[in-house]
Amino acid sequence: MNADFWRGKRVFLTGHTGFKGGWLSLWLQSMGTEVHGYALNPPTEPNLFTAAKVGIGMTSSKIADIRDADKLREAMQTARPEIVFHLAAQPLVRYSYAQPAETYAVNVMGTVHLLEAVRATPSVKAVVNVTTDKCYENREWVWGYRETEAMGGFDPYSSSKGCAELVTAAYRRSFLEYTGVALATARAGNVIGGGDWAADRLIPDFLRAMDAGKTLNIRSPQSTRPWQHVLEPLSGYLVLAERLYADGAVFAEAWNFGPADEDARSVQWIVERLAEMRKDVNWQCDHAPQPHEAHYLKLDSSKAHDRLGWQPRWRLQAALHKTLEWHAAWRKAEDMRSVTLAQITGYQSLRRND
Repeated sequence: MNADFWRGKRVFLTGHTGFKGGWLSLWLQSMGTEVHGYALNPPTEPNLFTAAKVGIGMTSSKIADIRDADKLREAMQTARPEIVFHLAAQPLVRYSYAQPAETYAVNVMGTVHLLEAVRATPSVKAVVNVTTDKCYENREWVWGYRETEAMGGFDPYSSSKGCAELVTAAYRRSFLEYTGVALATARAGNVIGGGDWAADRLIPDFLRAMDAGKTLNIRSPQSTRPWQHVLEPLSGYLVLAERLYADGAVFAEAWNFGPADEDARSVQWIVERLAEMRKDVNWQCDHAPQPHEAHYLKLDSSKAHDRLGWQPRWRLQAALHKTLEWHAAWRKAEDMRSVTLAQITGYQSLRRND
């Protein structure tokens, strides 16, 4: 990743008030990028956007809904971005069971609205649409899914992201490749890191139990996921965007950005490691009936390794430590903008797989 490339670039970032979007916005700001955000208000209280004062260094921050096609198009045309990152989404599996129509409206039609806005904005040269590892038709394989595997999804969230992938491919082939706009999708694993307070996610649930002095209930202890610190896939998105900008259609396709194979671990393994670091936390299995979620999920990121030169830098143990470190700083009311930027700087300075 070339920090000089990003200096002065105009970027339009949807979902900048969310967890991943907040980290990405700060990273871009640290490189001197002109960042224009478009998102709903932060989804939780507390939240990273407020805690780390993400909005301070942004060129503009518009609070609006990606389901509003006219507002989205107007905001993008006003920003005149060269690069677009689309992170705005309904990101929760269990919430999608309760609100399936909203999930499809945001994740599928929101993607359509985003790409229509791109078509109406001549300044755009590169677009990275962030989806998920759950977009694949899950067959409970023990090996990683490659970018050529079939799209699918049992639950509404996973299905909606598979649909978003198909929408993106159709827009790329039908419209954008003829106008010189390089459009790619990025699929990451289960991201962790400081500043995530979402419901029904393992690490935030652990931290809430720790703060409240309560016992943590976990749902599926043997479910295995490709866990990774949030900075890992974000670094991949940035590298991909650079290549799309410079080389266009050569890189305009789907990409996996997952952790090392050995960092695909079970829920129980994660909780046991966290409990070793914080011995005052107790946990137990929740045996109540649960909505269906995939049991085994793993990504094959060899294409990104070979063609983009991208590799993860933090092993899972380090990622867990950094997450607890960030949360401890927040509990002590430290300057979380500085803490977050310091973790970004530390990540950039490391060799691969430290």
